[in-house]
Amino acid sequence: MARHSASAALAIAGAALFVAVLTGCTSTPSPSPSPSTSRPVPTGEATAAPVGLHQDLPAADNLPFFDQVNQQVVAANAGAGGRDFIDALTAAGFDRSAMQVTSDQTTLGEPADSVQFSVLFNAECLVGQYGPKSGGYHGAVKPALGTGGCLIGQTRPIDW
Repeated sequence: MARHSASAALAIAGAALFVAVLTGCTSTPSPSPSPSTSRPVPTGEATAAPVGLHQDLPAADNLPFFDQVNQQVVAANAGAGGRDFIDALTAAGFDRSAMQVTSDQTTLGEPADSVQFSVLFNAECLVGQYGPKSGGYHGAVKPALGTGGCLIGQTRPIDW
């Protein structure tokens, strides 16, 4: 009987040790790197909430908010397309008439590898890219083109 009690005590002690080790393995994630003007942003990464859109500040100062809006789109819908990003950016206060977006499909009717979208903002461009072959969401500030737009190539009308 004493042998059975010793085995039970040993099993309880082992379970307690397992719980203690498991608890010690969890930690708070390290803080995100500070924003830059061009960076990939992992989907689902927790970031401090930017205050919001600041019309009077340069595009680089608004990049964290631009990224936050787009990350929320991706978190809500991993298969998000151009319209999802344009609608979310518009709802967040960005000027829809200053936006551009590429097609969600190739010229052959296949899903595009990624979609690009932009907002001309205080003479610079906030540019986002998302798709299955782009490595997740990426946001950047780029110079405006001589055409007055932000994206090179054919874009689709934002007419919805």
